[in-house]
Amino acid sequence: MSLANPSRRGFLKAGGLLLVTVNLPAPLLALAEQGATDLPLDQVDSFIAIAADGKVTAFCGHVDLGTGIRTALAQIVAEELDVAFEQVEMILGDTRRTPDQGPTIASASIQVSAVPLRQAAAEARRFLLRQAGSHFPVHPDSLRSENGQVFAAANPQRRIGYGELLRGQRFNLNIDGKAPLKPRSEYRLVGKPVRRVDIPAKLTGQLTYVHDMRLPGMLHGRVVRPPYTGADVSAPLGSGLLAVDESSVAGLPGLVKVVVIGDFVGVVCEREEQAIRAARQLKVRWKDWQGLPPLEPDRLEDTLRRHQKKPRTLHDSPGLEQHLAGIARPLSATYVWPYQLHASIGPSCALAEVDAQRARVWSGTQNPHDLRNDLARLLQRETGDIEVIRMEAAGCYGRNGADDVSADAVLLAQAVGRPVRVQLMREQEHGWEPKGTAQLIEVRGGLDEQGRVAAYDFATCYPSNGAPTLALLLTGRIPATPQVADMGDRTAIPQYRYPRMRVVANDAAPIVRASWMRGVSALPNVFAHESYVDELAHLAGIDPIAFRRRYLDDQRALALIDALVARAGWQPRTSPNPEARRDGLLKGRGFAYARYFHSKFPGFGAAWAAWIVDVEVNPENGAVRVAKVWVAHDCGQMVNPDGVRHQVHGNVIQSTSRVLKEFATFDRRGVTSLEWGGYPILGFPELPEIDVLLLDRPEQPPMGAGESASVPSAAAIANAIFDATGARLRQVPFTPERVLAALRSARA
Repeated sequence: MSLANPSRRGFLKAGGLLLVTVNLPAPLLALAEQGATDLPLDQVDSFIAIAADGKVTAFCGHVDLGTGIRTALAQIVAEELDVAFEQVEMILGDTRRTPDQGPTIASASIQVSAVPLRQAAAEARRFLLRQAGSHFPVHPDSLRSENGQVFAAANPQRRIGYGELLRGQRFNLNIDGKAPLKPRSEYRLVGKPVRRVDIPAKLTGQLTYVHDMRLPGMLHGRVVRPPYTGADVSAPLGSGLLAVDESSVAGLPGLVKVVVIGDFVGVVCEREEQAIRAARQLKVRWKDWQGLPPLEPDRLEDTLRRHQKKPRTLHDSPGLEQHLAGIARPLSATYVWPYQLHASIGPSCALAEVDAQRARVWSGTQNPHDLRNDLARLLQRETGDIEVIRMEAAGCYGRNGADDVSADAVLLAQAVGRPVRVQLMREQEHGWEPKGTAQLIEVRGGLDEQGRVAAYDFATCYPSNGAPTLALLLTGRIPATPQVADMGDRTAIPQYRYPRMRVVANDAAPIVRASWMRGVSALPNVFAHESYVDELAHLAGIDPIAFRRRYLDDQRALALIDALVARAGWQPRTSPNPEARRDGLLKGRGFAYARYFHSKFPGFGAAWAAWIVDVEVNPENGAVRVAKVWVAHDCGQMVNPDGVRHQVHGNVIQSTSRVLKEFATFDRRGVTSLEWGGYPILGFPELPEIDVLLLDRPEQPPMGAGESASVPSAAAIANAIFDATGARLRQVPFTPERVLAALRSARA
């Protein structure tokens, strides 16, 4: 990727540019000089630009986190504009050139953020056809567009290109939603597999990641964090620094400056290795704090139960307590999810330059416009003075350290008046990145005399917030007060139509620094939903899929399950089936299903997904191997089926790793899993065979596919382990030690 991507200003100054807009406050050239920062979401020019040579540049406020949306969004634009796919370049997440469409979360890029982009392309195409009317002596309805050209249906040899048609003109257009979208029967790109545009440069090493960037006169920075690694505001963030001994680094080669702002401490040097040495050698004294509650795996449940929370009722059937008291065959279960890391393979990195007029930062953020707002607050400047340029970076599954290191770079660059590159150390990335939070789910219910579900009482606790950018806390720009984000309700309402039900989200402030991670609270919530319904099926003596069907009325869900059952060759069973033993291993098969509901409650549904999984359990050492996973997936209209398939594969691999291996460790001061030896992840030899069944529904609108396939994972694997061993696992991850303990308990 070239760093010389043309700016919106450059597009505007280029001759023969189509910029479709409404009610421009100034001539185009003046707009170019101003560098507009808040682009209206109801104007076509916020999303589409066409140059004199017919090249199309499309703008979206979301970013590509490795999911392939750069390719899929270009397919949508090329389809609606009737241009070749190769003619479209996507600009993603640059705050000066793209509209603010919020952070790239909740599987919403194709389902939500692509909608105005598609409408803008359709609006521009309609306008182009109207403009071409003066060039053809025919009725406007007989004009057609193809490959960036307009022609009369009766004479397709005579054509005029978009660039030639619009040279030098200005336009005012609203996105009013009235421009006709191309009918699906005419699609030539959407719904077809297209090779991802980002892969060749990544494979050949030609892509410039943010880590690779260099600027003229650039210096290198490192930061020194407080010793309360990964703690939230219960620690003295912003008031813990006692002293910095700058003499401890005096005379070090290349040292430019030691920067101290409140509790923010950093060093700037001429070279990177010099900055690393200076940060390690700098003597800093902090207040002692050892205030974290017990977070060891065997004490996590009790800590979460004792944590202060505020109940929020999402659903409540009248008289539920009375029905619970009279259940013929009651069943209560507690499910525990651990703290987990995004564990980006490359530590977060950013570059910044700050002068009197503006601050620019090159960042791997997934929240460019939100980060811009945070940086404006940090520097106490107008948001229009801040530009965030989104670069490719190490992968993440939510909010990692990218925003934090961007703020670090801005503060250090401001302090020295030169561009500064900052990269976190491995222990800082692991320690301070906002964790995927621990979660406690408690379920009560059971069966009546006829073996039917009598009642379902579900309560979930998700202690998390959005994890404010760390520099804001360290510098005192925002107060260190507890904040609560109501994110524990994702897919908290089960998919099943139980006759009596109560669902409560116990909202709570973080215990440690935590924010969203793939699946947010839906993955733990569905772990509980789908494990519990499996337990009820066993209690009733009924095949677990047949039992679920009794309470499902979603026809797409039923069709999805039917297709998966046929694909995997599911045989009806009443688990457990511990006789399936070969080579000393216990074999089992499990099932789970969910539709991911995301965003503020009640939210909206993304894709449907179901798993059937085969596992092998070694009863001697407790090791679990996921041998094969079948996944059925329905996300409606697939823009790029290959991209969806790749995303499902990634979901399976990452969520299997989370379920079998991953948990963060702590002492009373903070995170202790600070390197890969302390935080193992799934290795290549451990990958399961994956069989993906994509249900193609071109007549349906596209649904988010970014996270849904991960949501059934934990329950499907837990149910398969039960099928193999007769042991129920209700706490993730399913480590050998935990499996052995469950086996001993099942035999007792």
